[in-house]
Amino acid sequence: MSELAEPQIPAAPSMVRLPLLQLILVGLQHVLLMYGGAVAVPLIIGEAAGLSREEIAFLINADLLVAGIATIVQSLGIGPVGIRMPVMMGASFAAVGSMVAMAGMPGIGLQGIFGATIAAGFFGMLIAPFMSKVVRFFPPLVTGTVITAIGLSLFPVAVNWAGGGAAAAQFGSPIYLGIAALVLATILLINRFMHGFWVNISVLIGMALGYALCGILGMVDLSGLAQAPWVQVVTPLHFGMPKFELAPILSMCLVVVIIFVESTGMFIALGKITGQEVTPRMLRRGLLCDAGASFFAGFFNTFTHSSFAQNIGLVQMTGVRCRSVTLAAGVFLIILSLLPKAAFLVASIPPAVLGGAAIAMFGMVAATGIKILQEADIADRRNQLLVAVSIGMGLIPVVRPEFFAQLPLWMSPITHSGIAMATLSALSLNLLFNILGGAERAAASVHAHTH
Repeated sequence: MSELAEPQIPAAPSMVRLPLLQLILVGLQHVLLMYGGAVAVPLIIGEAAGLSREEIAFLINADLLVAGIATIVQSLGIGPVGIRMPVMMGASFAAVGSMVAMAGMPGIGLQGIFGATIAAGFFGMLIAPFMSKVVRFFPPLVTGTVITAIGLSLFPVAVNWAGGGAAAAQFGSPIYLGIAALVLATILLINRFMHGFWVNISVLIGMALGYALCGILGMVDLSGLAQAPWVQVVTPLHFGMPKFELAPILSMCLVVVIIFVESTGMFIALGKITGQEVTPRMLRRGLLCDAGASFFAGFFNTFTHSSFAQNIGLVQMTGVRCRSVTLAAGVFLIILSLLPKAAFLVASIPPAVLGGAAIAMFGMVAATGIKILQEADIADRRNQLLVAVSIGMGLIPVVRPEFFAQLPLWMSPITHSGIAMATLSALSLNLLFNILGGAERAAASVHAHTH
């Protein structure tokens, strides 16, 4: 019993053996949180490509398989690949706009999407060593701004979930708000009055209570569960040989660059949360895993992959920072990919349940960014301007997704990503104000002190 009463918060790079029950439950938390995002991309692309329900289910299982394998590689580290931090992987939303357009192009379709994904993954592996050198351009001022923007850009997702889901017929109904409030209140009360093991699984407990209440109220939709097979193995090239067309490949290569920008910010954020410095070598390993996952994803009937920002908030909230937890979560994802019925049950979690948990966790990401900004000279007017403009740029795609609709389609992976917009803005303004303008500011400071 004492083992459960004491908090288990090992150092970030460790593979400390947690008690089996805790390992299973905390790993399951990670899966439940990212599952909705993981299945959303294959669902959207499958609908755009006009696939049957069975084929879309196969796409989802393929995505879970690649996400699970990539999560294990990212957490464990194999050879020169994997950042060896508690990272969850899944299909990236950065490419959704481009892939929906490809799905409707004559002669492209799914096979063209998979071919572009393979080519872009290979391109990513080539440029990862060069992209990894950008760590020095992420001082606390930039890092704190980017992490704050990540949290704020995720928050509308939490609000949509809490209101019953963006497609809910009665969005904002008191029943949805009540369920989300119950989940959130449960998490807060556990964190206030309990310790150790219970705090580590507070999100899971809150979601379990919310799910049980939804079941009692008849809000859990299990239609189709009986028809789902018990076991289904994902086979490579299920939809035929990939097609390699120049325009889709160029579009997806741009997406990979944006994924690298997003992942860099998320890896550094995770490093700050876990107290581990992200070196260029570590970043290279992480980006290589992102690119390698995308490369193999094209062969296994799925799409570009990247690290999931949602799970960073869970690491901060639970305090469980060891990578053995995400390693276990990766195993769960692989099992779910083989057991469609189990995956179906996870997918039946109502959005309001997810929303209650997400409000706390996504807010924790933003709070971490604010904490990191305290390490920067935030009293400086130019630095304040950098933070203000960068967070504002990051919120544009969140507040009005159609704001950049008149710009060329190839820019959509950038303009539709709040994380990418905030990161590029913070990097550019830091270069303008503090790197190129560094000598001028130093001279002005000396002049002020001598007078």
